[in-house]
Amino acid sequence: MPEIRQIVNEEDAGIRLDVYLAENTPLSRTGIQKLIENGEVKVNDQPTNKKYLINTDDVITFHYEEKELTDIQPENIPLDIVYEDGDLIVVNKPKDMVVHPAPGSYDGTLVNALLYHCKELSDVNGYYRPGIIHRIDKDTSGLIVCAKNDAAHRFIAEQLKDKTCYRKYYAIVSGVIQNNEGQIDAPIGRSEKNRQMMCVTPHNSKTAITDFTVLERYDDSSLLDVSLQTGRTHQIRVHMAYIHHSVVNDAKYGKKIIDATGQYLHAYFLSFIHPATHDRVSFQTEMPEYMKEYIRSKGGKHFG
Repeated sequence: MPEIRQIVNEEDAGIRLDVYLAENTPLSRTGIQKLIENGEVKVNDQPTNKKYLINTDDVITFHYEEKELTDIQPENIPLDIVYEDGDLIVVNKPKDMVVHPAPGSYDGTLVNALLYHCKELSDVNGYYRPGIIHRIDKDTSGLIVCAKNDAAHRFIAEQLKDKTCYRKYYAIVSGVIQNNEGQIDAPIGRSEKNRQMMCVTPHNSKTAITDFTVLERYDDSSLLDVSLQTGRTHQIRVHMAYIHHSVVNDAKYGKKIIDATGQYLHAYFLSFIHPATHDRVSFQTEMPEYMKEYIRSKGGKHFG
């Protein structure tokens, strides 16, 4: 039987073991729980229980029957490649694209496209996440760096962990924010009411810090430049909703829904130390047109 190996990213830390595996493998939560109860799932080479809260860099291993393993196929999907060399590839991901295969999304993902485009990808994050070092949401557009070998993967992942990999976002949020800048320091964890959502909570949560600067104000919304000090799942979306300025068009956490095009959140800037040259490299991409159109409709001056 093939072994499945997953290394926990910072953004997944604090999630129950059974929930994490159910969201990142083809097996149901019930099937995962059975494997755990039978001692077949190991964390750092030790069996544990389903309620274990995973930590950053935990190594999770278990085995699949071949018939249960869903093959991930290369697909000829066009990629907006910002930079590429022998160690890594930086892609401007469009909204509506899932980063890696998961239950309900085994094709059309960034991974399917990368498998077609690249001869080799790192396997540090397991069978279903080749090359994937970090993620951005399906409905969020923008820059993501992927690794072609394990050495490059670990080098960049360490920078994410040490907060020396810098990420910035454009966000259009509901309401007019009066302060020119601010910081949201509020712990994020899995919602007990809805396991598909995250929330600000003191229970089973991790430190989360988001900084923002107001670039422009409109009659009922604000354009922000947002940077992350931590990398929690849905961090910007959760934090902005927490201060009652949810991301415009965020169907999960928001209140201001214009249409079904996806949230107005774009990862426009990415900077890290290159694994081969050890020089700092930085990449930037333009705000997508649908966000620019919104700004123009409000009489905004940015990106007009």
